[in-house]
Parts: sequence; C-alpha cells; structure tokens
Amino acid sequence: MEDFNSWRDLLNPEFYIKMGGFWLILFIVFAETGLFVGFFLPGDSLLFVSGIYAVDIIKETFGSTGSDFLDTTILASAVALAAIIGNEVGYYFGVKAGPALYKKQDTMLFKKKYLYQAHDFFEKHGALAIIMARFLPVVRTFTPMVAGIVKMDKKEFLRDNVIGAVLWSFLLIFAGHYLDKLFMDQFGINLKEKLEYIIIIIVLVTTLPVIVKFLFGKKEDHSKYENQDQDPE
Repeated sequence: MEDFNSWRDLLNPEFYIKMGGFWLILFIVFAETGLFVGFFLPGDSLLFVSGIYAVDIIKETFGSTGSDFLDTTILASAVALAAIIGNEVGYYFGVKAGPALYKKQDTMLFKKKYLYQAHDFFEKHGALAIIMARFLPVVRTFTPMVAGIVKMDKKEFLRDNVIGAVLWSFLLIFAGHYLDKLFMDQFGINLKEKLEYIIIIIVLVTTLPVIVKFLFGKKEDHSKYENQDQDPE
C-alpha cells in the first residue's frame, strides 16, 4: 500500500491507484458528483492513468482475464457505473435538498460560486449540459444537483447521464491504455515514467475552458440568487 507523504499526493492519480486500487477509483468517481467533495480530486487524469494500469488493477482485484481489451473494458464499465450512480445521487440531492444550498455559507469543501457556475452552464446548454459537464472539472460535480433543482425530467437525465458517463470513462481509460502501448511499441517511451507530464497536460486541457471563461467570459450577476430565499429555477 502506498504511504501518504505530502498533500501533493492528493493530486497524484497514481497515489490513489497504488493506495486503494479498483475500489478506491470507483469511490472517487462516485464521490465527485454523489458527495460533492471530489471537485478537487484528479478525475480526468485518474481515469487516464487508470487506463495505463488497467491490466494490473483488474488482475489484483479479480485475477487476470488474459485479455488486455477485456480487462480495460471491465475497468471502464465499472467506472461508468460509479459515475452514473454518483450523478443520480447528485440529482436526487438536488431535488430534495438543493435549494437550501443557495442559503448555505461557503466552507473549505463547498463554494457557492461553483453552484452558480453549474447553474449558468446548465441554463446555457440545456440537456446536453449533463453530457458535456462530464468532461469539465468542478462543473461536473454540481451540474447533476442543478438538474435536480430545476427539476429536469428523470428519464431524460438518466439517458444523458448514461451517455456522458460511458463516453467519459471509456474514452479516457481506453486512451490511457492504448496510448501507453502505442508509445512503448512505436517510440520505446514508457508513459508510466512520464506521468507527471501527462497529468499536467490533462489538467491544462480539461481546465482550459474554465480558465478562459473566468478570464475573458462575461461576468455573471449572481446577486439576484443571493438575495432570494429560493433557488434559481
């Protein structure tokens, strides 16, 4: 088991893989939207790096299937299921308790501004927001809850939830697994030895839209929400 050495480990997906393997990966994916505490965790890079270690992860958990493709598919399917369940819990929480969060004070783990950003994103992109949000850190954490608050149709939410979760998990995990093989076979480069660079690239790519919006996007006026007792529907 991997030892915790510094707070930097919390941003290193390899740390979680070596510390808890298959089940910890699933819990982190679930927690990101189901418990609203995972927005600071390395979601996208965790999936990509998990793809690199997919065969080892499945072997240690269930025993080897003898097929790289099957091992990777099992991992991607399990991650997709955890992501789907997390979103459904987030949606249910939005329906039942979400409005109260607009009156909740900010804490270290909860920032009201993220809720507003998710609401604006949902209003702008409609049902597609559920699918698109999967690929955007922070936004994906709160979008399911916003969908529950605005009372999006349950069947439509489930449909988009499944599509987004499957695309997200399979694209990132399979990309990690087969790019690792490609770079090793074609260039003799072991991606496991370049994880720090890979993580930096993934973080930059996935957060760039959020950074651009923050720096150059139109400033949203959230005061109307803060002065109301009700949530923004």
